Amino acid sequence: MVQSNNSLTPAYLSAKLQRFWELSARKIRLIEKQYDARKGSPVFTVQGRYTTRGWTEWTQGFQYGSAIVQFDATGDAEFLDLGRAQTLQSMAPHVSHVGVHDHGFNNVSTYGNLLRLMREGKIPTNEWEANFYALALKISGAVQANRWTPIQSVAPGMPEAGFIHSFNGPHSLFVDTIRSCRALVVSHLLGHTFQAENDRRISLLERALLHIDATARFSVYYGEGRDSYDIWGRTAHESVFNVTDGNYRCPNSQQGYTGFSTWTRGLAWAMCGFAEELEALPLLSDTDLDRLGGRAAIEAMMLKGARATCDFFLQHTPTDGVPYWDTGAPNLYKLGDYLNRPAEPYNDHEPVDSSAAAIGAQGLLRLGHYLQQNGRDVEAGRRYWQAGLTVLDTLLQEPYLSTDPAHEGLLLHSIYHRPNGWDYTPEGSQIPCGESSMWGDYHMRELALYVQRIIDGGPYYAFFNCVPTPNQ
Repeated sequence: MVQSNNSLTPAYLSAKLQRFWELSARKIRLIEKQYDARKGSPVFTVQGRYTTRGWTEWTQGFQYGSAIVQFDATGDAEFLDLGRAQTLQSMAPHVSHVGVHDHGFNNVSTYGNLLRLMREGKIPTNEWEANFYALALKISGAVQANRWTPIQSVAPGMPEAGFIHSFNGPHSLFVDTIRSCRALVVSHLLGHTFQAENDRRISLLERALLHIDATARFSVYYGEGRDSYDIWGRTAHESVFNVTDGNYRCPNSQQGYTGFSTWTRGLAWAMCGFAEELEALPLLSDTDLDRLGGRAAIEAMMLKGARATCDFFLQHTPTDGVPYWDTGAPNLYKLGDYLNRPAEPYNDHEPVDSSAAAIGAQGLLRLGHYLQQNGRDVEAGRRYWQAGLTVLDTLLQEPYLSTDPAHEGLLLHSIYHRPNGWDYTPEGSQIPCGESSMWGDYHMRELALYVQRIIDGGPYYAFFNCVPTPNQ
């Protein structure tokens, strides 16, 4: 289990973060210089060079979002110019992309980050530019919300239950998609009206919260009721439904080992998604929340999901905070007592996934901050917070931080799709290792920015900062 360093503070990490941002700048420049964009979006590295492969173009927002985050952390206008120009030139197809569940990844990371910088006063306010970003975010949220599968409701009198289905089809709920709910929440907060046939108005907020509720009920296990055979906080990558009658059928996995083991990047998406949506609750009116059971019930649902998934991560991850790719991976037993020592990215049996560590650490920090700020459970909040700092400290050092000037990746030992065999295994190794992914690099930068903002005393870093406050 994760052994937190309780003496760590954000300020203690300042020197490591400075080095990190210097390396990050070099990597962004290297990709811009060497990568052939005609091949599609960069996804993951092979022998240190970014390549493209995947089922959808879901990583381009991370590429250009990385440049925007780099500017945010360092003030270097070179990266603002890059992120702004490429958002304009390359990201429009992602706004209208009806075939994916990744709008919160692609569009909030680009249009959202740029609008956020303007709202926070980090770049000059330009009304037409702000309106351009806001329009993209409004439409993106609506397009994402239209991927809707109705399911059986659990309470009489409640609105229809349902979820944003994955690109696998209307039967498929992915645990990842909770982080795309940001797109719907932002669109709602920007005042967008989503209309369907016969001008029927559909609440974007309602669809976001219903999706989060479906994720909490079907993708996360609590060791009670339906899940009495299982344990607290385990997640399934995919939940399968009968689309004819809306009934749940079974767990499944696309990128994990099985539906009855936990793919750790999916776990991390849930940790981060629940925590950041909890932070957005104060922006939502009681009137908006009453139709879904009220503020207290919604907060309790999200808090239970956040704490369960974060607890599972802490219990089922090696001491330094870097998990193996799946907690049920078939050869983990060959590693012996692997949970009571640091992760071993160069072992002969199962790969680690550093991208899950970077995503999960942000969830730990946000949940820890939320509990401490709201006085709900200050002791637990400190525990999650220190665990998040511990994971960050691990990732800011070798062998996870990429210091090779020829390697285009920033965060090493990321895993994409083990069952499909998409990850590069170097000569002489039995497992994939030593490579990076665009989502891992982006989320490492986002994690670093979160802590950098706290060190610098800047505005608290949150996705909804792109929404204007009453005096903006």
